Amino acid sequence: MFDAQKSRMLALVRSPHAERSLFAISFAESSFFPLPPDLMLGPMAAAEPSKWARHALNCTIASVLGGLAGYAIGYFLFESVGQWIINLFGYGGKEAALRAFYDQWGAWFIFLKGLTPIPFKLVTIVSGAMQFSLPIFVLAATITRGARFFAVAWLFQKFGPQIAPVMEKRMGLVLVGVAALIIVALVAAHYLL
Repeated sequence: MFDAQKSRMLALVRSPHAERSLFAISFAESSFFPLPPDLMLGPMAAAEPSKWARHALNCTIASVLGGLAGYAIGYFLFESVGQWIINLFGYGGKEAALRAFYDQWGAWFIFLKGLTPIPFKLVTIVSGAMQFSLPIFVLAATITRGARFFAVAWLFQKFGPQIAPVMEKRMGLVLVGVAALIIVALVAAHYLL
């Protein structure tokens, strides 16, 4: 099932509707869709290097808007729709652990999980279910998703499609590195300001 969806997404890269499709998939991925928009973003940035930042910004805006939809699912529909989505992705029964982690780490949870391969929709739905501060959620989602998408788009526009196999194998490591840089920058800003 996922292979067929992945093939359709990659075919959209070459369509005249690529940018709208990227926006729609970025939105959907933050609340319910299983595949990450990186699958389209990378090839689009490689195909049109001059538009890499535009594509990354498009992805970021759509992802944050989709994150708000996921937040709403968690806030208003957790027991029905939210629980079903969490179960669908194999995280059913782990809500208590997620809530405990959230209670301890709050916004850091959003920063870290927004960069990692863990589905962001889980973060958005749990954020809504926990009634986490909406302004902090939006700010953290914007920073973490923006960092992820700008990093992916920049790497593809810089190194072209040949970076794809490396990214597929090392995406988690690359994104953990980006997360570490964000954390260091935030901690430094906290102590310097």
